[in-house]
Amino acid sequence: MRPPYAQTSAPPRELDPWDGVLLVDKPSGCTSHDVVHAIRQTFRIRKVGHGGTLDPMATGLLVILLGRGTRLSDQMMGADKIYEGVMHLGATTSTEDVDGAVTGEAGCSGLTRAALEAEMKKWLGDVQQTPPMVSAIKRNGVPLYKLARQGLEVIREPRWLHIFEFELQDFAPPQTRFRLRCTKGTYVRTLCADIGRALGCGAFLEQLRRTQSGALRIENAVVLDQLLKLKPDDVLPHILPMHQFSKAPPEPPHARPS
Repeated sequence: MRPPYAQTSAPPRELDPWDGVLLVDKPSGCTSHDVVHAIRQTFRIRKVGHGGTLDPMATGLLVILLGRGTRLSDQMMGADKIYEGVMHLGATTSTEDVDGAVTGEAGCSGLTRAALEAEMKKWLGDVQQTPPMVSAIKRNGVPLYKLARQGLEVIREPRWLHIFEFELQDFAPPQTRFRLRCTKGTYVRTLCADIGRALGCGAFLEQLRRTQSGALRIENAVVLDQLLKLKPDDVLPHILPMHQFSKAPPEPPHARPS
């Protein structure tokens, strides 16, 4: 006979087909939260999250976590990312991207491809980056972007990040196309702004598309508008089950320069 203080626990619940990961191709003009909300409302799913924010102007791979798949949030957030983008030279904006108001203009006609590539090369490896004011980082519980809307600016501590690849793919000033592979937390628009500042002509991020997060690729994503038109049963084949994402052992930390 079991002693009166013995506790029994219910057997673990079987995973539901809706518990997992859904890869969405996000359009420009909506927030990552907008995508989460649309999926939650359309398919009546209580728990929906994402594995890494994309700015409203950005497009591409948004990793959506469904049901108990939300437990994978830290793993997905921590994955390295690959982006393709367009840096606009010769101007600066209030948000460091195309959505902001123009705050300055300068000629870039004398800039050479070699000079730009040399500056981009300086950012390879372990580097520090100061987050922008227009970001979701919180100060005393308030997101910085809300303070920025009030015309306030606060000191932000620089953060370490690692850039594995930063390749110039096309040079046609003022537009230049690039490919970037980096660790989580990299502000690509700030990277463009810093490069423009170093070159003396200014720059902002004109286009950005995330093509990969960890091993997950944009080729396997469903365009958001098409996804929202599907019947629930037609969504299920696109959901990656949780067992595919067994946690790999952590990589050793990147060496920090002394």
